[in-house]
Amino acid sequence: MKVILKQDVKSLGKKGEIVEVNQGYARNFVLPKGLGVEATAKNLNDLKLKNQNDDKIAAENLAKAQEMADSLKDKKVTAKMKVGANGKTFGSISTKEVAELIKSQLGIEVDKKKIIMSEPAKAIGGFNVGIKLHPQVTAQILLDVVEEK
Repeated sequence: MKVILKQDVKSLGKKGEIVEVNQGYARNFVLPKGLGVEATAKNLNDLKLKNQNDDKIAAENLAKAQEMADSLKDKKVTAKMKVGANGKTFGSISTKEVAELIKSQLGIEVDKKKIIMSEPAKAIGGFNVGIKLHPQVTAQILLDVVEEK
């Protein structure tokens, strides 16, 4: 019996897959627990339409992320740090602070977990900061660290 899975099932497959199972297993376990539905013509058509819609939404999200990456391309945020007498900075600038700077200076809300820094900014100067907008799209901005006077 062919079944369309509604959820991931450990021994069968992932959500949305069409799998072949024994009729007793389907009637006694998969169907009563709501893990899947029988693969009738209507259900197969519904699955096809749902997959097409999901693909369309994924393409729209990718396009939005590309557009946002292009708008952020040559943007710069400036951060101020206290500097000691010998030029050494006090503290560092973390991803949380970068997210706050982007929100206040560029007006764009970015989750701190999406910001990619190889290490916290601990010196005066420019740093390239990546922002993961989509699994396939990463935007780059410049973090300019200046001395607080």
